[in-house]
Amino acid sequence: MRIWRTVVGKLWMTILFMVAFVLLILTILLLKFFEDYHINQIEQDLSNTAQKISNIMEEHPGDAMGKEIALGVLDKHEKVMIFYPDKAYTYPAGSKSYKGISYQSILKDKQLSKVFTQNKKVTKELVPPNGSPRNKYNHVIVTAVPLHTDNGKPGAVFVYQSLEVLKETSEQTTKLILLAAGIAIILTTGFAFFLSTRIGGPLHKMREAAFEVAKGRFDKKVPILTHDEIGELATAFNTMGRQLAFNMDALRQEKEQLRSIMSSMADGVLTFNRDGTILIMNPPAEMFLQHWYHEQEKEDEAPLPEGLSALMQKVVDTEKEQTGEIEINGRHYVLIISPLYNQSRIRGVVTVIRDMTEERRLDKLRDDFIANVSHELRTPVAMLQGYSEAIIDDIAASEEEKKEFAKIIYDETLRIGRLVNELLDLARMEAGHFSFHMESVPFKNFVERVTHKFNGIAKEKGITLSCAAASDHALVINMDADRIEQVLTNLIDNAIRHTAPNGYVKVAEEEVEDGVYIHVEDNGSGIPKEDLPFVFERFYKADKARTRGKSGTGLGLAIAKNIVEAHNGRIFVKSKLGQGTTFSFFLPKKADIHAE
Repeated sequence: MRIWRTVVGKLWMTILFMVAFVLLILTILLLKFFEDYHINQIEQDLSNTAQKISNIMEEHPGDAMGKEIALGVLDKHEKVMIFYPDKAYTYPAGSKSYKGISYQSILKDKQLSKVFTQNKKVTKELVPPNGSPRNKYNHVIVTAVPLHTDNGKPGAVFVYQSLEVLKETSEQTTKLILLAAGIAIILTTGFAFFLSTRIGGPLHKMREAAFEVAKGRFDKKVPILTHDEIGELATAFNTMGRQLAFNMDALRQEKEQLRSIMSSMADGVLTFNRDGTILIMNPPAEMFLQHWYHEQEKEDEAPLPEGLSALMQKVVDTEKEQTGEIEINGRHYVLIISPLYNQSRIRGVVTVIRDMTEERRLDKLRDDFIANVSHELRTPVAMLQGYSEAIIDDIAASEEEKKEFAKIIYDETLRIGRLVNELLDLARMEAGHFSFHMESVPFKNFVERVTHKFNGIAKEKGITLSCAAASDHALVINMDADRIEQVLTNLIDNAIRHTAPNGYVKVAEEEVEDGVYIHVEDNGSGIPKEDLPFVFERFYKADKARTRGKSGTGLGLAIAKNIVEAHNGRIFVKSKLGQGTTFSFFLPKKADIHAE
């Protein structure tokens, strides 16, 4: 870095320039002053000398001694001309001219001639004919003093001297002044450099510290070397660095806190500029945009969903919060868009994206649940009402008919009771308030026992029921035996009810490293492909060909799924329409669940 670009160099050069300029002006003024002083001194000396000679000549008119005395008054550089009305004397004797100036030219000068006409002392600076007006050392100063004669006619004494005597004096004075100026420049240079260094050194350290702070190193300190303004500046700089470090730490903590809050939020948050540029985005919002980009077609290059863009523009236009809902890939999103202000104008918007898919699904399930419960209760209630009215109105003619009607009412009452109990069990399991009684159960004996209960029903319907337990008797599963029996009973009962005569139902056990699989296979009518994803939902039933008018609440498989999942297991189904169905569930060997 060049020195004149630094603060030290600029300060140094400024001080030197100012001092040099002041010394230059002072030198010019001093030279002019000394020159004028010497000229005035010469004029004063010439005037005194001329006056003395005039007085001597007046006291000794025509006396040779008077001339000698008068000429003795002259300086070696002075010349004199004494004019009488009838004659003139010069000194040195016989000198007709001096540097080209003769007594005739002196007498012809209008200003000098006033000594004769006006009888007064006159001083003038004459330029010789061969001299330069600009060179003062060629000029001649002439002083004329009136001389009174005995006959009363005017005379005059002219004393003159060349300014060459000033040349040596001026040169010596100039050398002295220039020497003093040079010494002053040298001293000023050293002082300026010392002062600049004293000022620039701390500034240089503050500059280095400022660059360190700009790089994020807020702990950089500036040494405090003085107690003047620069020292106070260093103190202020160190205080600023500490405050910046504190503020940056606070901002960093707030930023981390905001990032953690936004990352942990279930709702998506998007912040946009006025031009639609995304500034902030959390993971749910990123997932929302991924769903949008996945759905849009290749020829559609819209950066944002149309509904979102329209709401954003409306917020910018109206400066009010807007709410809307859009659907992407079968998922429902509620958008809440609010303006962000920058003092007096909107600088952007913040969008909160709430995934309402599960809420919409739950709303639909609630509506379906109410409709299904109403549908399931309508038939037994109607039958209860009808047969009870028949008994009351004595429509039944015999005791046998009354017993038959009472039996129907009793069966429908049991059906309503089963429906209510199953609903209560399902609600408790889904809410997590259902307790299990866990115990270690020999699994092979358990499967064989539950399957054996359906042998009579299977024989009545002409269905072959078999049990293939692949594990040995040593396999023990930690489970709630009653609840798992409820699951297996439901699956076997469904298989028998939906299998035609001469069909088969197989219960198979498959042991794996971490648990056991139970498969209930039949060659019945099967389940349509479009119904398979919904068979474990409450009140869901496949088409009527599979129900065959059999009674059922539609809750058995939903309860079975909750029981299996409560044991940290899983249940699934495979089926082909017209070829049969296989329900399977897996139980781990060690189920870590709450037990009483």
